[in-house]
Amino acid sequence: MNIRIGNGYDIHRLVSDRALILGGVQIPHELGLLGHSDADVLTHAIMDAMLGALSLGDIGHYFPPTDPQWAGADSLVLLNQVHQLILAQGWQIGNIDSVVVAERPKLKPHIKTMRDKLATVLGLQPNQIGIKATTNEKLGPVGREEGICAYAVVLLVMSAVSGSGAFSPC
Repeated sequence: MNIRIGNGYDIHRLVSDRALILGGVQIPHELGLLGHSDADVLTHAIMDAMLGALSLGDIGHYFPPTDPQWAGADSLVLLNQVHQLILAQGWQIGNIDSVVVAERPKLKPHIKTMRDKLATVLGLQPNQIGIKATTNEKLGPVGREEGICAYAVVLLVMSAVSGSGAFSPC
């Protein structure tokens, strides 16, 4: 099979005294996401989708929250490492589609910057990355502004030149 698809999901609690980072972009807001790394739910969902497409587990396997080396880690650095694993397995990204669910802040003004940052890390054109933002219509923990979640789908296509290699987080 020359194509694979994976989906990913992530959610983190909103807290004070943390930066709100989505898609590698710090977004002005009075609350940020709590997590072992920078808690970037969009980037985490994309990484899980990439790994899932090749049945390689999830990001917790490669970057466990119990490992102090990942404390406060920049998720774009982790994304790059997952991307290198995908490339080493002989695959490349065809496209990414994602949704961030948050009541506040409004994300529309930041979507282009998020797409550009993610595209740069992944060596893609921005039009290969879809990012949509929606609310949860005040329903559930996201609707009550207790957290933010993200969903992602990634299409992988077999590279013309197939490679192999083991993944080892730096």
